[in-house]
Amino acid sequence: MNSAVRELVVTAPENTPFIETAREFDAPVAAVFRAHRDPDLVRLWLGPDGYETEVPVWEFRTGGNYRFVQRSPDGREFAFNGAYHRIEDDLRIVQTFEYEEFPEVVSLETLQFVDLGERTRLVGRSVFPTVESRDAMVAAGMENGMRQGYDRLDALLG
Repeated sequence: MNSAVRELVVTAPENTPFIETAREFDAPVAAVFRAHRDPDLVRLWLGPDGYETEVPVWEFRTGGNYRFVQRSPDGREFAFNGAYHRIEDDLRIVQTFEYEEFPEVVSLETLQFVDLGERTRLVGRSVFPTVESRDAMVAAGMENGMRQGYDRLDALLG
């Protein structure tokens, strides 16, 4: 596959409260979905390089909850949680996402798994309560952390 297709594409249109993402992987949908479902796999790829991820809660089902904590190389902790609103195996995950330091900023996220045969395209959309909260997420390095995590996911799937 062309390496450019593997690059994470992040779109954050000005004056809108949402972010859209897209990334392709050289793996079938079932494998990519399993890497999102299994907390032992999630902790291996989620987040920025050099961070350790713990997954104390992972009820991967419609109506379930999740929580993960990422620890930076200097020991700082960043905790996130949410609820799974809808899970459709190998097709879609709809969930809330909250960075626990800012509990008033909860986004609604949809991640679609597009079957391209032996490849998968992940298409995401995160909707924030305000344009300002969306901009703060972008400014906090969300794109860099996603890019690094997806690169590790790619290596894990390969």
